[in-house]
Amino acid sequence: MTNPIADPTVEVIDTDAASPLVRVDATPEGAVTVWINRPARKNAFDAATIAALHEAFETLHGAEGVRVVFLRGVGGTFSAGADLEWMKAAAGWSEDDNRDDALGLAHMLKALHDIPALTVALVEGAAFGGGAGLVAACDHALATADARFAFSEVKLGLTPATISPYVIAAIGPRTAKLLFATGRVFDADTAWSHGLVDEVFDDVAGLDAARDALIAEVGACAPGAIGDAKALVNDFAGQKLDRGLIEETARRIARRRVSDEGQEGVRAFLERRKPGWTN
Repeated sequence: MTNPIADPTVEVIDTDAASPLVRVDATPEGAVTVWINRPARKNAFDAATIAALHEAFETLHGAEGVRVVFLRGVGGTFSAGADLEWMKAAAGWSEDDNRDDALGLAHMLKALHDIPALTVALVEGAAFGGGAGLVAACDHALATADARFAFSEVKLGLTPATISPYVIAAIGPRTAKLLFATGRVFDADTAWSHGLVDEVFDDVAGLDAARDALIAEVGACAPGAIGDAKALVNDFAGQKLDRGLIEETARRIARRRVSDEGQEGVRAFLERRKPGWTN
């Protein structure tokens, strides 16, 4: 897959199909949008879609200048979860085959989680099963008021195992138990109250305006510093505040201070000018 930042005007195609399963758009400002492009299937997953998403996310690990990555579904639906045809095929597989297949989804979610840039889910319509898991795996989530969510696996005799670490981190174990055990459908305001989404907007226009505002906000921030700031949370959350942790925090800020971005940022502040990374 082509690096989307190499030419920010290019729409990146992740498969050889006439209608790509995943589309990636990038702007000169370092904003990338990853689109799930199966609107006829309500952007449901199959193995090929999972592989295309994984490839897109992995590519963004090494893309320079990216500040924010948006994840969105084409056609007004975020993702309805697992594709029914894919589920039918899996019904005849062995346990080992199913484990290997599930690892594809697990690795894709981890690749999303590990993107250095800020990741933001833009949710319209349904976000069910693995689709809701994608929302939880992002750093931030914005939704329209008509969005609907569910961890509905138990209604099929299954469990949301691969997405569970991200969902539990987002909404907490007590709420996760309830939603996992009931498979209930809940609206955007409820998702907000649970912590699965961070803001709810009346319509798509509001969602797009919030997206644009966030792009402008991160445009003032150094791309490398954004990645390192995210790493602080990933690495230090839940850690014991001991001497080792204190020393590691000092080491990280010292490394930032002598970095090119750190040097440029301080100089720009002292010289009352914008740093070189701003748009």
